[in-house]
Amino acid sequence: MKNFTNKFLAVILMTAGVSYSFAQVRIVNTSTNPSIANSSAFIDASSNTTTNPTSNIGKGLIFPRVDLTAFTAFNPAGPGGVGIANNYPTRFDGMIVYNTATTGAAGVGTTSEPLFAGFWYYDNKSTTVTGGTWRPIVGSGGRENILTTETTTNRFINNAQIFGRKGTFTTDGTSTAPTGYSNAISIPATATAGVYRVTVFKAGTGSVFANGVYSYDITNGNLITGSPSMSVVYPAGTYDYVVEYTK
Repeated sequence: MKNFTNKFLAVILMTAGVSYSFAQVRIVNTSTNPSIANSSAFIDASSNTTTNPTSNIGKGLIFPRVDLTAFTAFNPAGPGGVGIANNYPTRFDGMIVYNTATTGAAGVGTTSEPLFAGFWYYDNKSTTVTGGTWRPIVGSGGRENILTTETTTNRFINNAQIFGRKGTFTTDGTSTAPTGYSNAISIPATATAGVYRVTVFKAGTGSVFANGVYSYDITNGNLITGSPSMSVVYPAGTYDYVVEYTK
């Protein structure tokens, strides 16, 4: 009789605990909480005074912390495999984590740029779980890193997103036109595409040739050095440049 009583009390306590937890947080499509089955919010703790009795309680969400360099697989695959209608149909596209690694690359998928601490999301439009790219949420790390691939900056101009890419060009010392390009930067053709800024510099020398571009062709990336008031022939050599643009 004593054992039966103890088990009965344990069941009552467990039931009360579950009821209390669902009273604090409302979760959509939970059988024990049918009152919000059709809510647009999948989880809600904002309207419950149990969780929000004061201005200092129940006000924030702490995301899982992960070292993306050590994150090497998406698990579990689940019945039927990932990518079907009822099992991660978007193959983790849009998954958000707080990354703690300060350098390196993610252990699964590709990485848009060297890792830094902050919020990252998995951009996966491919047909495989590992075919996506980890990208930083703009502004979460307080910096941007313009690479030879298209980089989304944390800046806008006239409500248009500014993108950036880095390339290099070579000159022969006799002409204002470069003699060759590496990673020539052309801008995707759209009705709103435009060059925001072109900056020329010479890495490792301390020499800066900022905005020293007379003209720039957005269709093929060809540029002419100089300014509207004078031609400038750069000494023979290789120069770095960054093109920032809208599209």
